[in-house]
Amino acid sequence: MTPGTTRRLDLVGALTAGGRSSRFGTDKALARLEGRTLLEHVAASLEGCPLRLLVAPPERYALPGWLPVPDTRPGEGPLGALEAALLAAERHAGPGWVAFAGVDLPRLTPAYWALMAGARTPGARSILTLDPAGRAQPLGALYHTELRPQVSVLLDAGERRLRLAAQDAVTVPYEAVARVSPQALHNVNTPTDLAALEAETRQ
Repeated sequence: MTPGTTRRLDLVGALTAGGRSSRFGTDKALARLEGRTLLEHVAASLEGCPLRLLVAPPERYALPGWLPVPDTRPGEGPLGALEAALLAAERHAGPGWVAFAGVDLPRLTPAYWALMAGARTPGARSILTLDPAGRAQPLGALYHTELRPQVSVLLDAGERRLRLAAQDAVTVPYEAVARVSPQALHNVNTPTDLAALEAETRQ
């Protein structure tokens, strides 16, 4: 690619924001890193998606080029946001793959999502990366719209754990992620996490 061009992705981008940010203390989506909000950092990684969905409380955030999607189950966390994203993706783009991210991962990159898209196999319905400890990460993952009924069943049963949404999963080794996007899995939950990421970037 030439400088300044955006890598095209045959995915629907979905970004969940507007959670309680209880561990962060303030609205995490609006916290700033290198002059941009965490929301804007993650959104930039998904600019190559032809359809981009922002799952958040109405009118709380502004992201040009993103379609606002109200959370179908406010307060139910990322699993509820995934349900909203899968519903909206199928409504606006038909069956297919959704790249599901949160503002917790501001170092996601287009190269990361391209790696994930390339890991899809026939029969797979979710693609997750492994962290350095070998644990599958359910955020910063791909989910097929076919999973929406299963996600709804989980929510109806009172479940909130996002990792249970991953069915027929393919996992991408951490080593592969580290080669293309070494900071992608740096999770920001607290101001201390954000300070550590800033310090790591300056090194």
